[in-house]
Amino acid sequence: MTTLIDRTIAALRTNHDDLSALVRGLDAEDLNRPSAASEWTVAQVLSHLGSGAEIGLASLRAALAGQDAPGQDFNQSVWDRWNAKGPKEHAEDFLSADAELVAAYESLDADTRRQLQIKLGFMPAPADVTLVAGMRLNEFALHAWDVKVVFDPKATVAPDASEALVDFLPGPLSFLVGFIGKPDALASRPVTLRVETSEPRRVLDLTIGETIGFGEPSESADAVLSLPAEAWLRLVSGRLDDAHTPGSVKVTGDAVTLDDLRRVFPGF
Repeated sequence: MTTLIDRTIAALRTNHDDLSALVRGLDAEDLNRPSAASEWTVAQVLSHLGSGAEIGLASLRAALAGQDAPGQDFNQSVWDRWNAKGPKEHAEDFLSADAELVAAYESLDADTRRQLQIKLGFMPAPADVTLVAGMRLNEFALHAWDVKVVFDPKATVAPDASEALVDFLPGPLSFLVGFIGKPDALASRPVTLRVETSEPRRVLDLTIGETIGFGEPSESADAVLSLPAEAWLRLVSGRLDDAHTPGSVKVTGDAVTLDDLRRVFPGF
């Protein structure tokens, strides 16, 4: 049976290849177009992904050498260098930086994928490869959508990324909903939302009260949200506006509306 980390690394490869194929065909005008990421052009999204790949690769290599990840000074130097590039360099250097990171993940053998611990300065304890690769896939898949939707209004999060991330979100990445969610958007009105996704099918409970978190599925939810898994990922990341909401998205029950949920998850 394929493990979550194997699925994640495979998805990092296909998502890299897919976005790279698009990026190679973009001209200067395309790179300067506004992306779906607030206040960023297409080139700036690629710069963010490229600098993140460089920092992620340094952290992975440090872990393989038994060292702590480089600190904030290193990260800032990477960001400063990428910020000084022009749009064409952002695109070209993204291609090489992300390819190098994906290849590094692919090179890890099964034991290393299971056992390696990566020390990251922003986390209180070392993280395993599954968590770190999952965070990268989440970031990459959503920002890839930010680029692709500029050129295809019907773009979706890639299926293999959705299949992995829909399991990450209530699992290793469950802390994200508490970090990015705004429960006070419901005016302290507690709600238990049953989320039913398709492609793939998953069922989970999301509780919104003083905090936001996941619980075991129950039959006593206040409302039911039914939607494709990729739309669920975009909702939680603030990317499910009216113009990019599939017709299959449905909220059943009076406790909460889709607009309420958009306010709870305004994006980042």
